[in-house]
Amino acid sequence: MQSITTLIAAPGGEEALRDTVTGLTADWLGPEACDLAGADEAAVMAAVAGRPIDIITRPAAGRRKRLLVADLESTIIENEMLEELADFLGLRAHVAGITRRAMNGEIDFVGALTERVALLRGMPESVLDEAAQRIRLMPGARTLIATLRRNGVKTALVSGGFTVFAERVAAELGFDRVVANRLDIADGKLAGTVRAPIVTGATKRDTLVALGGEFGLTLDETMAVGDGANDLPMLGTAGLGIAFHAKPAVAAASRWRVDHADLTALLYAQGYREQEIFG
Repeated sequence: MQSITTLIAAPGGEEALRDTVTGLTADWLGPEACDLAGADEAAVMAAVAGRPIDIITRPAAGRRKRLLVADLESTIIENEMLEELADFLGLRAHVAGITRRAMNGEIDFVGALTERVALLRGMPESVLDEAAQRIRLMPGARTLIATLRRNGVKTALVSGGFTVFAERVAAELGFDRVVANRLDIADGKLAGTVRAPIVTGATKRDTLVALGGEFGLTLDETMAVGDGANDLPMLGTAGLGIAFHAKPAVAAASRWRVDHADLTALLYAQGYREQEIFG
């Protein structure tokens, strides 16, 4: 089966990309991305080494996927929302350290989540709205979802974070489904606990499989994107699972990764051209 290697430059890396493919027959998808059909992947990787360019090699057939399941934090948005909440208590650095270890697979995700949420006990519920004002969309997120929706692709936001934030982002961008954890609230204050069942890596994988079945799709017609260890089960199950600016252990364990480009890389990886990209 013929394969296609897609090269995608980081923002501002277009000149480096042009230099890299000099002398090769490139099908330009846009100024920052091109396809190389039948290229030797090892040779391409050697040519790209040290440049801000991502490489994704896939079979030419079935490139465009019909379902996207995406992680929220550090993927669709730049923030880690538990860290934003902890900032109101002066605990950002402490919570960030736990988050980093959990997302790199060094400690148990559920235990780390429980530990961090317990620190928020007694915080006024109104702080959730204040934290939500800090949400920053990841570059390319709006364009990615707008383009997929325009092409009839189903989208789901599946997060180990919280519905109070995930549902806002999903509504703004137009995701079809949301799966996330719910914070327990008592008397207008955070109880310091998360309502069971907790969304885990297995939940993310199972959601991908279930939605694929619901929409009548094969797993090869699905894609997933995420950055943390709890995303690995769905990244490994999807037809195209992309580790996006991922933690080191996650990047090392993933077949496909985007280390330099923004989220529009997911469109170029599927063969979308500049004139087809919307938003």
